[in-house]
Amino acid sequence: IFLDIAFGSGDTYRLSMKLNQNTIIRGEKLILVPYLREHVPRYHQWMSDPHLRETTASDELTLEEEYENQISWREDEHKLTFIILDRSLNPLDYPEEARDKVNEGVMCGDCNLFFHSYDNDDEENKEENKNSFRVGEIEIMIAESASRGKGIAKEALHRLMDYAQTHLQTRKFIAKIGEENEGSRALFKKIGFNQVGEPNYFKEVTMELNINYV
Repeated sequence: IFLDIAFGSGDTYRLSMKLNQNTIIRGEKLILVPYLREHVPRYHQWMSDPHLRETTASDELTLEEEYENQISWREDEHKLTFIILDRSLNPLDYPEEARDKVNEGVMCGDCNLFFHSYDNDDEENKEENKNSFRVGEIEIMIAESASRGKGIAKEALHRLMDYAQTHLQTRKFIAKIGEENEGSRALFKKIGFNQVGEPNYFKEVTMELNINYV
């Protein structure tokens, strides 16, 4: 598959992907790059923090298991995973495992989209609903404290959703957030998500954003 990806600079590049294995998205404050093997050691360091694991509902894994996950995520045809680089941080101020080969920022978090099958009996929308990328569950984590409060999470979500809408025709985004994670709930509400129903058994709140086109 070949796609034209418009970066923040206005330049356009032709890239192949599965889904995003060769896609780089440059924004004003950040760069989104595919999750590669070289990123795993820093990611593993982040996930050794009990607070981050709690807020992301993640299990503690060994380094070897993290490498296995990276391979699995990279090969998954229904998952988009990007590492977020903070362009305001100097790579030379951070250890080598926090850097990326584009050398234009420092690893600060990640954002993901998991695509769900979408069943709808509406005959009028039957063809549209065949798109396996129509509904995406979106996640974001800013792990580096120096990168918080800068608007990076907001921009990363916008960039990721714009990419999915333009290149995969995603029309609905879902976020599942811990009931007590007020910061994330406020962030998603600010960009247009609305809560659907009550918290589930796992004390998660579901928020949704539908994209409507005239």
